[in-house]
Amino acid sequence: MNDLRSSVAAAASGMQSQANRLRYISENIANADTPGYRRKLASFEAVMDGGQATGAVRSGRVILDQTELPAIYDPAHPLADETGYYQGSNVDLVIEIADAREAQRSYEANLKMFDQARQMSSSLLDLLRR
Repeated sequence: MNDLRSSVAAAASGMQSQANRLRYISENIANADTPGYRRKLASFEAVMDGGQATGAVRSGRVILDQTELPAIYDPAHPLADETGYYQGSNVDLVIEIADAREAQRSYEANLKMFDQARQMSSSLLDLLRR
């Protein structure tokens, strides 16, 4: 029964981490046109228990993408310098959509693992009742 509990905990932590990742992706998409905005990246850390990996993960620190911000020429923009350029955002919508699909698929895989563990524990309880 402890193995089922740990598999449910691992699946739940995976779903929580992927939900956080989707939140960062949605923030990136919402700020794609914000001047000077740096793309946020999610990091994951393994959960340790007494030096042993539990199979669970948790969201780590938010990492800002350090790629160079593009220089956009628009002399009429209020943030433009004396040469007419301002720093744009380093968010690429194609990458964000691909990351969102990957996070969604990972979330769904964890959800299936959670459901399988729940069904197995339910079946075990049914067997024990007989």
